[in-house]
Formats: sequence, structure tokens, C-alpha cells
Amino acid sequence: MEAFFVSTGIVALAEIGDKTQLLAFVLAARFRRPLPIVAAIFVATIANHAFAAAIGTWITSMLGPELLRWVLGASFLAMAAWTLVPDKLDEEDAKLAKYGVFLTTLIAFFLAEMGDKTQVATVALAARYHSMIAVVCGTTLGMMLANVPAVYFGDRIANKVSLKLVHGIAAVIFAVLGVATLLGAGASLGV
Repeated sequence: MEAFFVSTGIVALAEIGDKTQLLAFVLAARFRRPLPIVAAIFVATIANHAFAAAIGTWITSMLGPELLRWVLGASFLAMAAWTLVPDKLDEEDAKLAKYGVFLTTLIAFFLAEMGDKTQVATVALAARYHSMIAVVCGTTLGMMLANVPAVYFGDRIANKVSLKLVHGIAAVIFAVLGVATLLGAGASLGV
């Protein structure tokens, strides 16, 4: 359950102000059809994060426990720093409207999430916790917690959330995970 809860919390916080959340705002404003947008975000996130978690699981099998501990610790610390860098939406991510609401959102979200903070976090979390299903479920729930309100409430909530505070909290969580991993937390898990 720890893998699920940590994955949910980290991704929900990291996603606030992320380019995929900005994409959710843009798609919601453009199409004004929240249900297919939310459904497509869900499908795209599961596919993307399952791929990322599979890579994290594979990395775990390829590296020895001592090297893995250092790689994961450094990765979490790098994620802490990256979380503090604001994202900007690439206009190409929102230019797929000719495919309809669901398919446009699915393609745009899947592509925007490639190499994104939350995808990289999913790789690291899967490697850290050795629980691909719990991590994918947690990261997917975190994405939905951040993006569903963005789709339904958009501008009404965007200006009420302090992005600096949310990103700061996410950065602290990533840093704590990084330091704990480097200090040997998770040794019983083989990390």
C-alpha cells in the first residue's frame, strides 16, 4: 500500500502546473466536453505509466542493489529539482483536433507525457517499490486527482492554487525519498 499512496501523492502534486495539466485546461476550453476528455486522460495515463513502470521494473532487474540505490537516490533528487522548474505547454500538443475529442486527448496526452516529470517519476517509483501494479494504479490516480478538476473547473481553480507551494511540497517529498534511498531505506526491498 505504501507504493500506491506514495505514487498517488507524488504524482498528484507534481502534476499541478505540469504541461499535461495545462493541456487538460486547453482541451477542456476548446471542446467543452469533459467526459470524453477525462476518459482519454485515464486511458493515456494507464498506457503511458504502465510502459514507464515496466521500464522501472526492468531497470531493477538489470542493476545490482547497491548501484540501483545510488541511481534511484540521485533520480529522486533530480526529480526534486525538476519539479521546481515551471512547465510550458507545447502548442503542437493541442493541434490534433481533427481526430475528435477522445482521440485528440488520448494522443495529445500520451505524447505530452513522454519524458515528462510524472513519467520519469513512475519509472523511479516502480524501480524503488518493485510493485508495478501498485505504482501504476497510484500514479494514474494521482494524474486523475490533478487533471479531472482541471477539466471540469478549469480557470475557476487555476488561479486559486499556489503553484510554487505545491511544487515546493512535491520537491520536498522527492528529496526525502532521494535522501532516504541513498541512506539505505528500502534495503529490505533490495534497493
